[in-house]
Amino acid sequence: MFQLTGKTALITGGGSGLGKAIAHALSDAGAKIVLAGRRETLLVEALETRSGGVLPIDLMEPNAPDDVVSFCRENALHPDILVNAAGINPRAPADEITPEVWQTTLHLNLSVPFLLAQKLVPGMKAKNWGRVINIASLQSQRAFENGIAYGASKGGITQLTRAMAEAWSPHGITANALAPGFFPTELTEPIFSNPELRATMAARTAIGRNGTMEDIAGPAVFFASQASRYVTGQVLYVDGGYTAK
Repeated sequence: MFQLTGKTALITGGGSGLGKAIAHALSDAGAKIVLAGRRETLLVEALETRSGGVLPIDLMEPNAPDDVVSFCRENALHPDILVNAAGINPRAPADEITPEVWQTTLHLNLSVPFLLAQKLVPGMKAKNWGRVINIASLQSQRAFENGIAYGASKGGITQLTRAMAEAWSPHGITANALAPGFFPTELTEPIFSNPELRATMAARTAIGRNGTMEDIAGPAVFFASQASRYVTGQVLYVDGGYTAK
């Protein structure tokens, strides 16, 4: 039930961090992977010798969702699985967030996942099978210092996931979200570069440590596979019990 042989997964932000880790997990389960993002070198390195392709693209561009669809069609890569892992976190006090930063954060973190899914859903409907996996956050549930724009976008992701499930699950398409705790990524570099802060975050979990990339693999494959066929509209906190304490 966890095999993805014959499936194709499109992962935004697939060149680094959690996006890369999820892409590799889906590939290891048998899926072809299409990695989309701005940094071509990282995408190529992340793909390695795996089956699939890379799409260097700025997802902030208005035509980006159409360009993704065109690329997939031209390369005979028809996504069954969409992982919306691209995102930004402009850490700044609420009083210092500019309208431009607010709009950029909300667009990439919240609007792009919807607009891209909307373009790919017709192909999933035709097969009566599809998976949309969004990336939520601890900030989907609670506020963190200097995180107002990011937190607003990730709060929106939880409701977007539910709304996607309501709209598309009758067509065999499930929509769920992974909400990671503290993993060593570019977005969390300010935490992991500070030994005291890193230890503080680990101590706040029930397990007693921060996440490793291996910890996201199983939950991602679960949501992408037939094993989760009766699970939709849900947010799974992969946080070592951070939200349980």
